[in-house]
Amino acid sequence: MKRKRFSEDQIVKALREADGGRATKDICRELGISTATFYNWRKKYLNMDVSQLKRLKELEAENRKLKQMYADQALDIVMLKDVLSKKF
Repeated sequence: MKRKRFSEDQIVKALREADGGRATKDICRELGISTATFYNWRKKYLNMDVSQLKRLKELEAENRKLKQMYADQALDIVMLKDVLSKKF
């Protein structure tokens, strides 16, 4: 099944509609998501506005890239140490 990506606006709008009294299952059906996804959004993004949510996603993406760079560097170091430790 193809994963949908929802914009920050859509996530915030869905959470605000639920706070306004709209039924969660109706919102989930409209967006095509499970209730578990909705409650995960609510737990993670409650009380955030769109700009804060965008900033959070940017920071998460940057953190993911930095972790990948660190892992690559660590593997390179291990490989170089292994090569240098062998006697020719």
